[in-house]
Amino acid sequence: MTVDTNEQPHIERGHQLTAHGSDSHRHNVVWIIIGIVLLVLAVVLVWRHFNAAKKVASPPPKITVTTATATKGDIGVYLDAIGTVTPVYTASISSQVNGLVVAVHYKEGQLVSKGDPLVDIDSRPYQAMLLQAQGALERDQNLLAQAQMDLERYRTAWARNAIARQILDDQEKLVLQDEGAVKNDQGTVQFDQIQVDYCHITAPIAGRVGLRLVDPGNVVQSSGTATLAVITQLDPITVIFTIPEDSLGPVEARLRQKAKLTVDAFDRTAQTEIASGKLLTLDNQIDTTTGTVKGRSLFDNKNDTLFPNQFVNTRVLVNTLQGVTLIPASAIQQNGQASFVYVIQNNIAHMRSIKPGVTDGGITQVDGINPGDVVANSGFDKLQDNVAVVIPSKVSTQPAPANTSGSSAP
Repeated sequence: MTVDTNEQPHIERGHQLTAHGSDSHRHNVVWIIIGIVLLVLAVVLVWRHFNAAKKVASPPPKITVTTATATKGDIGVYLDAIGTVTPVYTASISSQVNGLVVAVHYKEGQLVSKGDPLVDIDSRPYQAMLLQAQGALERDQNLLAQAQMDLERYRTAWARNAIARQILDDQEKLVLQDEGAVKNDQGTVQFDQIQVDYCHITAPIAGRVGLRLVDPGNVVQSSGTATLAVITQLDPITVIFTIPEDSLGPVEARLRQKAKLTVDAFDRTAQTEIASGKLLTLDNQIDTTTGTVKGRSLFDNKNDTLFPNQFVNTRVLVNTLQGVTLIPASAIQQNGQASFVYVIQNNIAHMRSIKPGVTDGGITQVDGINPGDVVANSGFDKLQDNVAVVIPSKVSTQPAPANTSGSSAP
């Protein structure tokens, strides 16, 4: 069989054409994929740009805050201290004589007046001694009277030269001896009378008697340390408290001006006021161990609200600041040592630095803003300078007037 030699080149050219077409197809697919990816990227970029522009264009949400208005008023400058209720007088009564207790006249917790009977001690031995002293006094008084009569007779006889001068001189000295004996007897009578009086113990002051410490039948000694009764004066009563030496200057300045400084006594929690009184005086020296000076204040205690040795918190009114700017303490924010508030103007919060002063009942005196300025009183976790705010209706508050009976110094 004869083979056409021209067929082989023809077949090879066919294979070459088929391979070239396959490569072109693959290139087209790649370019299509690249185009799709670019299109997707373009869409994503456009979408992101649109959202970013939308976010920039939309205003930030407004912050809802409550507000307070700064006012002009008065506020007190106070010093806080701890104190102890101390009676003006406390009498611990003991026996001045030896003897048997025969009666106890007081009841535990009784209010007594000065001179009321408390305890009776058997006075019969002392009355017997008093009677003996009175008898000796009467005897010596009569001897003195006899000696004085003899002296008058001797003087008359001496005037007539009826007796010697020595007799008259001796009689004058005898009268002086009898006068000395009478004075000695009078002293003995007075001493024995005092001993008898000591047997009837009475209240030396007015006040309240404590628990009964002695019973009838007990024997007491004048040299013993046993206490028969304790009386404390309750009305008026005092409170002794301490003032730091650094705060002593303003208090002394007010005392030199003859000012009557008010002192309020509060309970242990410093929440409830018990009584109100006046500062009496300060101690004359500073306690070097504590760096404080003691002060004593006087209180009326007609209702027995203060009890001896009771622990109290005291607040001393040192001065009153008048016509100052007042805002709630809760509106003041801190940034380190700096203090500031957010002043609301046209529903925009503006940060403003202030200088806070004394605080009283949640109200603080400040410098840096004016009465009538509206300040933010909430929402501080979101507030910033120049941020728009929303003020709900009927939420804005006014600071309560400062109570000049209860503020503290900075």
